[in-house]
Amino acid sequence: MIDTRLTGKVALVTGANQGIGAATAIALAAEGVSVFLTYKRLTPLRDPAYPAAYDQVRGGDAGEVVARIRAAGGTAEAAEADLADPATPGSLFDQAEKALGPVDILVNNASASLGNTFTPSASDSFGRTLRPVDAETHDRQFAVDVRAAALLIAEFARRHVERGASWGRIIGLTSGGPGGFPTEVSYGAAKAAQENYTMSAAHELRAYGVTANMVYPPVTDTGWVNEEVERSVADSPVFLGVAQPEEVAEVITFLASHQGRRVTAQIVRMY
Repeated sequence: MIDTRLTGKVALVTGANQGIGAATAIALAAEGVSVFLTYKRLTPLRDPAYPAAYDQVRGGDAGEVVARIRAAGGTAEAAEADLADPATPGSLFDQAEKALGPVDILVNNASASLGNTFTPSASDSFGRTLRPVDAETHDRQFAVDVRAAALLIAEFARRHVERGASWGRIIGLTSGGPGGFPTEVSYGAAKAAQENYTMSAAHELRAYGVTANMVYPPVTDTGWVNEEVERSVADSPVFLGVAQPEEVAEVITFLASHQGRRVTAQIVRMY
């Protein structure tokens, strides 16, 4: 049996009411981590290209995830938060520290993912609605995936150094933005920027015992995968099939663990 040495640590996981965030919170709690979950109930997409249940999971709170963790003997608290508000990162750390203690692990999972394009197309190859690249779509994406992620890292680093801590983990989620991301161009650009912030954190904070990495999951069924996406993945020579959120959570847990102590400044690609 592997001892991850995570018992007693505290994690802050964003976007943890469903999908990869929820699976990560559950996986970390199973290793003895006290988890502070953040979430934002989103308005329905009402996009026929998405499974109907996707709106339901996006619009829910983190109550079921917290209940599941507690039922298994773990410790969890949750708070709804708008990461687009620049005051939110500091407030979340205040709440997490008051409820659970200083944060040792930061998981930047939340995303304001939307489809936008430089072309006149109204939908992508899977039939999902596209919007033009404009100030609104750019700012909505970057406020959460870039500014919030950077401010959360900054808040984590400041508090870590001030209390003289010597162990910390920062883990973000990406989708390979630096190579371009057709039909989700602002999402790709935002992920590229978040990757850069995280790599900078890895280099600057290594002297303080902090590792920082990004996980690049394959197509993962967080509720949005429809039959056409499944067929596309099955026909791809690259992917090993549609992944489940729990599989991504396993990699995140490894990076947080003692076994991942020498992994930093990496983008861990999953297939």
